[in-house]
Amino acid sequence: MFFRNRFLFLLALAALLAFLSLSLQFLHLIPVNPVKEDGLNSKNRKRIMPDPLTEPPPIDPIYEAQFYCNNPTVPERSMEGHAPHYFKLVSVHVLIRHGDRYPLYAIPKTKRPNIDCTLMPNRKPSHPQLEAFIGHMSKLGSEAKMDSTLSGMPRYPSHLLCEMGELTQTGVVQHLRNGQLLQDIYIKKHNLMPNDWSAKHLYLETTGKSRTLQSGLALLYAFLPDFDWKKINFRHQWSTIFCSGNCVCPIRNYYLGEDQRRQYSLRVTNIRLEKTYADMAKIIGIPTKQLRASNPIDSMLCHFCHNVSFPCTMNGCINMEHFKVIKTHQLEDEKERQEKKYYYLYALLATHPLLNQTVNRMQRITEGKSEELFVLYSAHDVTLSPVLSALGITEARFPRFAARLVFELWKDEKKNKEHFIRILYNGVDVSSQTSFCRDYNRRYNKPMCPLEKFVHFVKQDMFSPFNSTNYYDACRRRLF
Repeated sequence: MFFRNRFLFLLALAALLAFLSLSLQFLHLIPVNPVKEDGLNSKNRKRIMPDPLTEPPPIDPIYEAQFYCNNPTVPERSMEGHAPHYFKLVSVHVLIRHGDRYPLYAIPKTKRPNIDCTLMPNRKPSHPQLEAFIGHMSKLGSEAKMDSTLSGMPRYPSHLLCEMGELTQTGVVQHLRNGQLLQDIYIKKHNLMPNDWSAKHLYLETTGKSRTLQSGLALLYAFLPDFDWKKINFRHQWSTIFCSGNCVCPIRNYYLGEDQRRQYSLRVTNIRLEKTYADMAKIIGIPTKQLRASNPIDSMLCHFCHNVSFPCTMNGCINMEHFKVIKTHQLEDEKERQEKKYYYLYALLATHPLLNQTVNRMQRITEGKSEELFVLYSAHDVTLSPVLSALGITEARFPRFAARLVFELWKDEKKNKEHFIRILYNGVDVSSQTSFCRDYNRRYNKPMCPLEKFVHFVKQDMFSPFNSTNYYDACRRRLF
């Protein structure tokens, strides 16, 4: 009996010690492995899960490329038009990038991707309103008011083999979908436009490229189906940053140059990228420098988005590994661009004229001096990208095809008729990510941002990094 009790006692004691040891290891009070004097584990244990606080997820270039293509058949959630019931929608301001296009550059000595730019409703991707859109665009006479630069442009793409930079059927469908989505929310749900709307309720502006005009028309047609051409007045904007009459800005150009030097430095130090360019150049049979100058990623993205094989020669084929290396570098460049701040300073000065115009328009609307309800700027990636940067939305992806940035102006019908804004990027509410509303959202946990915060940012805060109080001085004051 004595030995049995002693055995049970020792067994219980061993179990208790084992439990305490495991508990201390779990709480990291004692190390799992012995630690050497240099602080390294004696065994290189494989970690199962990365530490989310220190290790960002690896970049997936294929996923990012698919997101950039923006397949219009993939369902999309949208947060536009969400507000408490006592808020009234006053106006909507939309900045878009044109839809999917044919490459701007060709890879030398290779066959161009065979993409058909005619519009055919029975060819995928399609849209329920595509056939009606083609018919309505074909009926255009002299009734539409357009600046002379735009009046001679085709209203929709029509070449059997796309021309360089031409909008594709995918691009048209992308913006028909955008327009239908905005119509469902802003017109059907919030009654933004009256039934007897007229030209005074719209402000439409586009750059002088057919792809931006056609993208704008596609979105507008789905937003206001079978619109009266007499009520449409598209204005031409010659600048891709929409700076209108305020484009002279030496300091803006200086920071753009600094960012381009940063880009160059990052590229030449990327050994894997340079080897990839050299391998591709060998396949094609041209100098590496010539290949690099042709910006091959532009053409390769077209192949990728349209599921067309990459070019081949007698020496071999450009392949997915080449594409992944170049796309990965592109993503790394975007990340570094956010960190170095040269682009941010460029963006503040580049986008001030456009944001100032938006703020002024909103203020006139709140004062009853303007009746513009829907504003559309049809533009490019080089338009949207600096706007996102200037607003402080650092986590935003580079503008994909048919990207949309929406500014909603609301009135609080319950509280002194105060005005608020919401900012949405591709349907996601990013208001709380902006530099001027981040702290307000944290402090008050409100779903919207006061208009006065946006006004103060554009009229004052945008000049602070340049030790200036106005756009003219900020553009000319030397900081170096």
